[in-house]
Amino acid sequence: MGNPAADKSGGSVAEEPVDAGVAAEGVGRPAPEAAADEADPATGDDPTYTPQAVSKKPLGCLIEIAETLILTIVIFWLIQTFVTQPFRVEQESMRTTLEPDQYVLVDKLTPRFDSYSRGDIVVFSPVTREGECTNPIDEDAFTDNTPYIKRVIGEPGDLVELIEGGVYVNGEQLDEPYVRGIDTRTLDDVSTWVVPDGRLFVMGDNRDNSIDSRSEQIGMICSNDVVGRAWLRYWPINTIGILQTPTYPNVPPAEPSDPVTTTPLATPAN
Repeated sequence: MGNPAADKSGGSVAEEPVDAGVAAEGVGRPAPEAAADEADPATGDDPTYTPQAVSKKPLGCLIEIAETLILTIVIFWLIQTFVTQPFRVEQESMRTTLEPDQYVLVDKLTPRFDSYSRGDIVVFSPVTREGECTNPIDEDAFTDNTPYIKRVIGEPGDLVELIEGGVYVNGEQLDEPYVRGIDTRTLDDVSTWVVPDGRLFVMGDNRDNSIDSRSEQIGMICSNDVVGRAWLRYWPINTIGILQTPTYPNVPPAEPSDPVTTTPLATPAN
């Protein structure tokens, strides 16, 4: 005969038969729960099932989204402030190395541990500081909010000379295959400069269309006004490439220089 309790409950889960020998000894599986614990045949509800408490947070999803957005903004700000920042080229002074409307990434991290070198392409703020570079910005002088991009030609202590269309540093002519044009000419009838401590002599690669350190309008820029070193051209995609820093093995090291006493006014570059 079948199990009366099972027959009465109408359960559909099959149970393994009890071993005959074990059953003879009075040992078997536990009896089913009392009828009060069985499912209600009318409703099909199982009284043994206890629903779990459900916690509903209507604003939980919105809070998580807001936290993610805030974290993303903070990370983006930290990267742009201390690591790298994209810039769009707006001037023609670096043609054909960099054309207008191209985009570059500027390294702002490594210059904190290493000085700028001859040949680096740098982005800087065209501000004026009279005297030493630790002095405040001259508010009466011209200041442009648009950063400029040029190439470092002279480091602190360098003697920079323009001789018959060539650029000489510490008595040796630079090999400049990146220059657009043939000659590098003076802009203000000055052809010789000694770069003071804390400053850089910069020029655009498009020498015939660049207002740079050759002019009293820009002069030699302060290293602490440099935003960073351009290292990657990434847009348009067909122009992507690393901006290599050329070497000038024939140029001897710079000699120590004296602090600058005056700095010319700055005007927008072409």
